[in-house]
Amino acid sequence: MNIIVTGGAGFIGSNFIFYMMKQHPEDRIVCLDKLTYAGNLSTLEPVMDSPNFRFVKMDICDRAAVYGLFEEEHPDVVVNFAAESHVDRSIENPEIFLQTNIIGTSVLMDACRKYGIQRYHQVSTDEVYGDLPIDRPDLFFTENTPLHTSSPYSSSKASADLLVNAYHRTYGLPTTISRCSNNYGPYQFPEKLIPLMIANALADKPLPVYGEGLNVRDWLYVEDHCKAIDLIIRKGRVGEVYNIGGHNEMRNIDIVRLICEALGKPESLITHVTDRKGHDQRYAIDPAKIHNELGWLPETMFKDGIKKTIQWYLDHQDWWKTIISGEYQNYYQKMYGNR
Repeated sequence: MNIIVTGGAGFIGSNFIFYMMKQHPEDRIVCLDKLTYAGNLSTLEPVMDSPNFRFVKMDICDRAAVYGLFEEEHPDVVVNFAAESHVDRSIENPEIFLQTNIIGTSVLMDACRKYGIQRYHQVSTDEVYGDLPIDRPDLFFTENTPLHTSSPYSSSKASADLLVNAYHRTYGLPTTISRCSNNYGPYQFPEKLIPLMIANALADKPLPVYGEGLNVRDWLYVEDHCKAIDLIIRKGRVGEVYNIGGHNEMRNIDIVRLICEALGKPESLITHVTDRKGHDQRYAIDPAKIHNELGWLPETMFKDGIKKTIQWYLDHQDWWKTIISGEYQNYYQKMYGNR
């Protein structure tokens, strides 16, 4: 297959590319990424010279450029990871989230309609469901849970999901959607909870925790997520939504304490800061549908995945220190400036 992966220089997108090139070396992967602050081209360095890989710097909102790429590549499948995804940033500046997450999605699907496609897959989030009460551990998000968003970010993702369903129903576009819980693992941008705490702890800097840190998230190791998406695009039913959850619920404060313990750092580094506006209490996904239909189950327990993740950040300090310094944004110029 010829697969376009948008947002492939980001955290989950890059892990998906590595997974697909390892599992399906016969497939061609075309990575499309705008290289905003969260896109890091150096992440893709291990595959840049592969004959079955192509990188294109492009904004998914640029209709002419996207159509031109479809004319060149004639993709069989499009997997859309491209998104503005940081809740705090969406609260500060909602407009860019609406532009990328909604308009960009519509441009991609219009290109799929115009040039033909076997499958368009939208990578969404469990945040479209809102949150669950902490004192009801028996409640989980299912694919039938009503959308009930809390932030401009989650609202933009829910809007894109509705648009994807509309394109399937109105135009017959062969679509699928996946909604995942919080991902963690290698190559995650260090503004997110786990890599931020690791980086700060190693530097003996304060570890900022919202409120009392009692908010609960369901954590999914990124490779397990990649396996699920691979299954959905090959075997998932057209027009369906699949929830992908990790069965690994943890309070934020317990994750930070675990990181302190693993790195031999004192919990006195933990600093409680003013809580985020509209902060969701608990996310928890029921992945029964994808298990029953496609046989998928998360394989990585949190206690194992967090050890692997911490070790990865210890072994790849140059990668995230380059990001913290801002130097990573010069990598594209280094790679392509003289070409």
